[in-house]
This record gives sequence, C-alpha cells and structure tokens, in this order.
Amino acid sequence: MKKMDPKYLRSELERGIARAWEGLTEGWREMLSGSSGALTRFRRRASKGAEGNAGEQFPSWSLLQAECWETAQSVIVRVEVPGMNKEDLDVSIQGSTLCIRGEKHSEGEHKGRRYLLMERAYGRFERTVPLPSHIDRKHAEVTYHSGVVTVIVPKTETLPPQRLTVK
Repeated sequence: MKKMDPKYLRSELERGIARAWEGLTEGWREMLSGSSGALTRFRRRASKGAEGNAGEQFPSWSLLQAECWETAQSVIVRVEVPGMNKEDLDVSIQGSTLCIRGEKHSEGEHKGRRYLLMERAYGRFERTVPLPSHIDRKHAEVTYHSGVVTVIVPKTETLPPQRLTVK
C-alpha cells in the first residue's frame, strides 16, 4: 500500500518535477551555449495610446541563426533573417565584428486578434558575428536572397592550406 501513501505520492511527484526541470534547464543551457549569439532581442517601439496592443503578445526574443566559414581567400557569413525586406537591413563591419541590424515589421492589423500561437518576434534587432582580424572589410560584398543575408569578406592574407608531415 506504499503507492497510495500521500507522503510517498508527494515525494514521487517532487522527484518527477525536479527531473523535468533539470532536463528543461539543461536543454536551455545547451541551446544558449551552442547558439553563439543567435538568440536575439527584438525591441518594439513604444506604442501610442493606453489600450491593449496585440504587439505586446509578440515574443521579444528570437533566433537569428548564422553560419561562418573561411576559404583560402575569404570569410563567408550567412545569417537567416526571415520575413525581412533588404531595405530594412543595415549591415556593417566594426573592427572585426560583423553587425546586422534591422527592423522586422508585422504584417497587417492585429487589433482584435486572439492568438493561439505566437512565436515570431518583431521590432528592431542587432545580431553580431565575430570575424578573424585579417579581413579586408572595404571590399566586402553583401547579398540578400530568400531570407538569408550573405556577407563575403576577402582576407588580407590569402594563404593556401599548408600540408603538414605526420611524424
């Protein structure tokens, strides 16, 4: 009859909640450490008027995922910014940091909508990606296609890969 004992049931419930919480926090830690800055804050402009705004229901954090690799001649960065127009993006290189700023606008009127699911963030954002120090930012090329910003930055030192001898 131990399984019907309230103290036993409570301790089993507490253990189950603790395991679930531990798994959840471990997942968040892994996502944040592996995201390399992809978790991006979206800041909304102050709304006019005191009435409830549907925009307040929108998340203020979202993932802007990137990939960065280098070839013998250049460094390539691709950042996903879905739902954006290229006119709403500002791309710059400051020192050895690529900075992509923009503002993601919500489409249509949201007044009176009752959302069942809202995972898309809107507002101003800034996403940075560290670059190697030996780059020629004056000759960088930026393109935008299908929700992906691609930045190609030539290197100042274009060294081909060197084959090493295994001893």
